[in-house]
Amino acid sequence: FHIPCNDTTIILESKNYRRKFKMSAVTANQFNLTYDVLSFSLATMMATTIFLWMRVPSCADRYKSALIISGLVTFIAAYHYMRIFNSWTEAYAWSDGAIVATGVPFNDAYRYMDWLLTVPLLLIEIILVMKLSAEETTSKAISLGSASALMIIIGYPGELFRDEDDLTPRYFYWAGAMIPFLYIVKELLVGLRDVTESEEDPKTRGLIKMTQIWTVISWCTYPIVYLFPMLGITGANATVGIQLGYSVSDIISKCGVGLLIYQVTMAKSAAIKSGNSDEARLLN
Repeated sequence: FHIPCNDTTIILESKNYRRKFKMSAVTANQFNLTYDVLSFSLATMMATTIFLWMRVPSCADRYKSALIISGLVTFIAAYHYMRIFNSWTEAYAWSDGAIVATGVPFNDAYRYMDWLLTVPLLLIEIILVMKLSAEETTSKAISLGSASALMIIIGYPGELFRDEDDLTPRYFYWAGAMIPFLYIVKELLVGLRDVTESEEDPKTRGLIKMTQIWTVISWCTYPIVYLFPMLGITGANATVGIQLGYSVSDIISKCGVGLLIYQVTMAKSAAIKSGNSDEARLLN
C-alpha cells in the first residue's frame, strides 16, 4: 500500500489486484471552503426537516402527505450530506501545515444516490398540492418520477469521466440526461398550467406558480455545474467547484421548494378551515 503525499496519484496494491485512483491535490483554502459548505448544507437540510415536520399538525389532513414528503426530501439529503462530508474529511488530512491526500478516495456517488431518492419525491410533493384527481395524481407521479429517475441514472456514468484529455463521453451522458430533464420542465411549466390556473384563490395560485418556476430555475443550475470540467475548469478547481455548485443547487431546490410547499399547504389549509375552497365545500 503506497501513498505518495506530494503527488495527486494514489496507488492501492494487494496480492490480487492493483487499482489507481486520481485524487486532485487541493489547497488548504479549497479544502476548508468545501468543508464549510458541506457542513452548512447538512445543517440547512436538518433544520428544514425539523421545521417542516413540526408544522405537519397545523396542516389540513389532505395536504399532510405533501408536507411530510417535503421533510423526507431534506431528511434524506441531510443523511447523504453527512456521508459526503465524512468522505471529504477522510480523503484529505492535514500534514505539516498542508493538505495531503490520505489514500481514501472521495466518494461523490452519495450525491447521486441522494438524487435518485429525493428528486422523484420532490416532484411528487408538488403534485400532491395541486387540484388533481386521485387517478391524475398517480399518473403524474409515475410519469414524472420515472423521468427524474431516468435522468439521474443516465447522468451518473458521465460524472465519472474527468479525464481532461477526452471528455467526449461526459458530453454524451449530459445530452442524454437532458432529454428527461426537458420533459420534466415542459410538464411543470406547460403540462400542469391548466391545473395551476384552476386554483380559485389568487394567493394559492401564485404560490404554486412560484413553486413550479423556482423548481425549474434551481434545476437548471445542475446541468451547468455538470459542465464545469468541459468549460476548462480542471483538477482541484473542478472538484471543488462541482461540490460547491451542487451544494448550493441542493439548498435552493430542496429547502427552497420545501418551504414554498409549506406555504401552499398552509394557504390551502386556511381556505379549508374558512370554508372558502372546493375541498371545504366537498367536506360540507
